[in-house]
Amino acid sequence: MDRLKQSLLDAPVIEKEEYQYFVHPISDGVPMLRPELLREIVIRIIRKAELEDVDKIVTPAAMGIHISTAVSLMTDIPLVVIRKRQYGLEGEVSLQQVTGYSESEMYVNDVYEGDKVLVLDDVLSTGGTLAGITGALEEIGAEIVDIVAVIKKVGGENKIDDSDFDVKTLINVDVEDMEVIIVDEQGDG
Repeated sequence: MDRLKQSLLDAPVIEKEEYQYFVHPISDGVPMLRPELLREIVIRIIRKAELEDVDKIVTPAAMGIHISTAVSLMTDIPLVVIRKRQYGLEGEVSLQQVTGYSESEMYVNDVYEGDKVLVLDDVLSTGGTLAGITGALEEIGAEIVDIVAVIKKVGGENKIDDSDFDVKTLINVDVEDMEVIIVDEQGDG
């Protein structure tokens, strides 16, 4: 059994405003993220993602940073973090992030028209974060070469499903009766 699958089966589940939320080192930073789990995930992302023409890796703060940093180090592709803080830099683009349990504004810097990007995220659940990011990247004129999320939580409305983008995932899960259920060990794509 692989580490990602086992770590999800072992993940505690909490309820946030009637939303069953699994607590996992990739999506929450707790419990502790073991290097062998991160290594496994990074290798699987590199094998699954279309990287050939990618100029930049783009990831949302905060929980995409550790995954994307490791992928950047292994591929020598520069990393851009979409921040929750506005800096007011020239070319900064704002986007709305709406998830199953929160809503916030995020800001894109250092992505320009014609850039070819790989979007990486920790979890695809409601699709709110990725829908906001893809919309902002399209507004900028960047080309989205590929999108990869480590974990997909199925079983609810997903805003990215209504888009032209196919999101690759490493593993698909559901949460039922406060327990993580593995739906597809190989994920999508």
